[in-house]
Amino acid sequence: MNDQITDAVSQVNTTVISETPATAMGNLLTSTSQALSNAAHNATNNQQQASITWQAATVQGINSLLSAGSAASRRSARSINRKV
Repeated sequence: MNDQITDAVSQVNTTVISETPATAMGNLLTSTSQALSNAAHNATNNQQQASITWQAATVQGINSLLSAGSAASRRSARSINRKV
């Protein structure tokens, strides 16, 4: 074989072998950063959904308290009206 061809093939193989660990590490870091970004996004979304649920539960509780007060007031007013 021609020495120039052998040298060219050897240089290409050396380049591929030397770049493989860096490429693998880059792929690992990219995958890790995407997974962490998804986790952070999911956590934020879960907090927002929980906040909406808590607000709805609070509103329902307050509505129950206020409506119970109105019903008690109506009953009291009726009983007062009957006595008069």
